[in-house]
Amino acid sequence: MPNPEHLFSRPFFPPPLSICVLKQWEGTAGIGAPVEYPQEPFQGKREKRHEKLSGLGEVCICIICIAVTFACLLLDPTSWTRRCRAAGGENPARSGWQEGGGRSCHLCSAAQVGDGREPPAGRSPAEPGRFACVSPGIPEGAASATPAPGMALEGGGGGGGGSSSSSSSLEAALAECTEALNCFLKNQFSESLEMLQPRAKESMYHALIYATILEMQAMMTFEHDDIVHAGHTMKEAQEICQRFRRKSTVTGSFSSRLGGDSCTEEELHAEVCYAECLLHRAALTFLQDENMVNFIKGGIKVRSSYLIYRELNSFIQPNQLPSSSPSRAHLEGGVALGIGAFNLTLSLFPPRILRLLEFAGFSGDKDYGLQQLHQGATTANLRALLCTMLLLCYYTFLTFVLGIGEDNFTEAEALLSPYLARYPKSAIFLFFAGRIEEIKGNINEAIKKFEEGCSAQQAWKQFHHMCYWELMWCFAYKGMWKMAYFYADLLSKENRWSKAMYVYMKAAFLSMLPPEEPRPFGEDEVELFRQVSSFKQKIAGKSPPTEKFAIRKARRYKASEHVPLPVPALEMMYMWNGFTVLGKRQELLKGTLETLTQAEKLLQKAPASEYQVDDRCLVLLLKGLVLKHLHSSAEAEACFSAVHGSEKRIRYDHYLVPNALLELSLLYVAQGRNEEAVQLLRRAKNNYKNYSMESRTLFRIHAVLSKLKACQEENGAVGDSPS
Repeated sequence: MPNPEHLFSRPFFPPPLSICVLKQWEGTAGIGAPVEYPQEPFQGKREKRHEKLSGLGEVCICIICIAVTFACLLLDPTSWTRRCRAAGGENPARSGWQEGGGRSCHLCSAAQVGDGREPPAGRSPAEPGRFACVSPGIPEGAASATPAPGMALEGGGGGGGGSSSSSSSLEAALAECTEALNCFLKNQFSESLEMLQPRAKESMYHALIYATILEMQAMMTFEHDDIVHAGHTMKEAQEICQRFRRKSTVTGSFSSRLGGDSCTEEELHAEVCYAECLLHRAALTFLQDENMVNFIKGGIKVRSSYLIYRELNSFIQPNQLPSSSPSRAHLEGGVALGIGAFNLTLSLFPPRILRLLEFAGFSGDKDYGLQQLHQGATTANLRALLCTMLLLCYYTFLTFVLGIGEDNFTEAEALLSPYLARYPKSAIFLFFAGRIEEIKGNINEAIKKFEEGCSAQQAWKQFHHMCYWELMWCFAYKGMWKMAYFYADLLSKENRWSKAMYVYMKAAFLSMLPPEEPRPFGEDEVELFRQVSSFKQKIAGKSPPTEKFAIRKARRYKASEHVPLPVPALEMMYMWNGFTVLGKRQELLKGTLETLTQAEKLLQKAPASEYQVDDRCLVLLLKGLVLKHLHSSAEAEACFSAVHGSEKRIRYDHYLVPNALLELSLLYVAQGRNEEAVQLLRRAKNNYKNYSMESRTLFRIHAVLSKLKACQEENGAVGDSPS
């Protein structure tokens, strides 16, 4: 099989054709594979439940991209010929000649001065032999926008010098944008936008950062109008970046420039900003639109962005740009952000999905991605903040939700400490500080940090909501169900991300209280459970898996004689890998074990029902987790094995069996029984399909197998590679 890296490069697949054809066919319809879920009573009319594995949509996009391109070849072979010549250097426009004679500019098709044609509007005349649109460049003496080493966003004074053109110099723009980000990190959100807005129609960096802040706000509010406005602003930013790019696509111009004129720094910055705009627009497309056509459009933007970053990464070498260039660090930081984010994200996908993505031209290397992001985060450049935030999200969230909860807080603390020292009241960094304390098991310290984050600013209430979500879980870990309910109630009233989840959590926390204890605000958990399905919504065309899980679990309360869920709050805690946090506090584990033991006794006394086996297996799974963290390995193994042994009697909660095998394999890994662990993981991965939260379980299985494979390679072991 050919190397996937070369599938989209000449001569097999000319890059200009791949990008241009995909842009022409952005409206092509796509495919999706529905999955039928086990049916439960009280559903009324039979229906199918649909869930796409995370990443499967992107796989479909890549396959469609290949098919569409070859379809275009069959429908329009002359276009293929023209573009192949363009990729090979025979394009008249690229060589500077138009069909009617005369030279034209790569950037805007302007005529060369002296050939009898007028320069474009808004451009000043230039000397003969130069194009009228060529930027005068960065003036000498312009102040550097590079912050002091060790503090990526420190300072950022304005630029000196001047330019007769309507846009400021690159250095001055970088300096102004750096200062705007400083305001943002000081919780001066409105001031930050006010600094950026006057130049947002003429400067690519002002436009990009202005649109990025609006996008961040839209994603947190989840208001339709905010998302639409952010999408329009980001599209305008992309158009502004396009003005500064070469006329041909970056992949075509880089690949075919054999001894020709080099790209200017401004053009390279424009490519980075353009690629970043594509990614932001893709994210907004996924949020805004709910059909497969728009989902494919977003996927095409992602792929185009990836190709640009990949070409830029291979182009920017020490000998290509002068090391003394003031803006070089910002350019390298932008490329490091894109390459690092793509490699890290793609490396998280299970192998079967990753192989298809690699066939379509993508590649993912976790170590390389982390190295690039660390490089971008620890050097003085405009995107150091984004690199840092991506790494913090990875270390404090992704490794927990989609992994096995490895202790990466040391790296996270090292990244966060200089920012906290510079911005001690920043709501963003206080949130991450609280999250680090939470995953360390310091629940009280985490609560303090989250509360400080809420009191630090009042302008953007959406930052409060992130803290509310974590505060809800912190109090749930402590078994303080009323306090956890309080924050779930706040979220259900103020936040739009997943009202179904918030209402479900309210009901779940109330159901953990003793029956005789008064309920806050007189609410009843049964009525709340019955309301959950009415708040269902879609993101990127589908309901979030956790929301669908909550709706399915709450369905049993629709019956007049319902069977209550045994420990719904602890079950959802497991879905978010919260038992890894509990495992660091022995006193909290003991309290949780008492709760599970009491639930087990109630199930034994309860009359027989269709949910009886499912509920008992759930309690056994969670009890096994607690016993494992309490170092009662034999008892924990017995619990996990009992769940696996009940496989044929489980009626609805089929997710319990593969997760029991996963937890048993982790127990074996801790005991050094790696071969047995690999066998269990392969069984969990290959033998079970179409169960609740399947994608999250597969990601965790992939994380364990990757860890075992790395250990095997480090020890130089011989044998079958875990996969």
